[in-house]
Amino acid sequence: MSSVVGRSLIANQITRRDVPTLLDMTREMTRREAARLIGGITASCLWPIGAAGAQSKNESATMLTRPIPSSGEKLPVIGLGTWRTFDVDPAQSGPLAEVLRAFVRFGGRVIDSSPMYGRAEQVIGDVVTKHKLRDSLFLATKVWTRGQQAGIDSMERSFARLQTKTIDLMQVHNLVDAQTQLRTIREWKAQGRFRYLGVTHYEAGAFAEVAKILAREKLDFVQINYSIMGREAEEKILPLAQERDVAVIVNRPFGGGNLFSRVRGKPLPDFAAEFDCTSWAQFFLKWIVAHSAVTCAISATNNIQHLEDNMRAGVGKLPDGKVRQRMIEALAKL
Repeated sequence: MSSVVGRSLIANQITRRDVPTLLDMTREMTRREAARLIGGITASCLWPIGAAGAQSKNESATMLTRPIPSSGEKLPVIGLGTWRTFDVDPAQSGPLAEVLRAFVRFGGRVIDSSPMYGRAEQVIGDVVTKHKLRDSLFLATKVWTRGQQAGIDSMERSFARLQTKTIDLMQVHNLVDAQTQLRTIREWKAQGRFRYLGVTHYEAGAFAEVAKILAREKLDFVQINYSIMGREAEEKILPLAQERDVAVIVNRPFGGGNLFSRVRGKPLPDFAAEFDCTSWAQFFLKWIVAHSAVTCAISATNNIQHLEDNMRAGVGKLPDGKVRQRMIEALAKL
């Protein structure tokens, strides 16, 4: 991945680092403004999915779910990524514990990490163990190395850091030495150490290779980048995943942050209310999860207000095919 310019912590020690981009500080204000409009600026404004008061009379307050094709197990359509946002000193993970606890309260399950995310796995393991969240979460992580023994060592470290005997999903990160790592992952899945297996990539330029592996290997999951302004996955990956009964996790749902820059200061289209959308974050996420091939979309955050905003995208109505096209056209005009 490209290098990223670091950002200083804001006063409350919670930064907006959902995506790695040089314009994060500018985009931060866009998300803050949206969060204030829909959810307030304090944790006391959090809404419990499943609680009595829904957002509208026509809207269910239950997080939408999609089945994993290989098993039928259902997952909430909005998950949580951890790149950069969870790479902190474990001793300073208090704010992240609140984020994870809120994520569970909001109806979230899928949390995705990787050894290449610095201390993220350790932080997740510490928080999950301390707050007894393991049974509420679907833990996904990755192996990102070459060679069988190196892969084994990496995955054993992931077990230790996550402090669990079973990892729900092990993925080959960015297809690195995929065939070698998948052999070990399959063996460990048969032993019950992993429940599901998959591969990932974050660049559309790798989709040709992703498609080859999808067609050749028996996978449970594929994780790829997909957004309203980055629709290359529609050409082959999403149809192939449906054909092969493979669940799809979407990363970079905000297009690396470029989408927030594009809509900064712009009002939502009036028709957004038709599918229970009150912010640009929800607009982008609802567009993604409305695709029938998508199982779950993940965005990384360490900010409870941004988390709340994101999670609302999984509640209520979703746009149909015609409305999704209208959304594309509306964004293109900005």
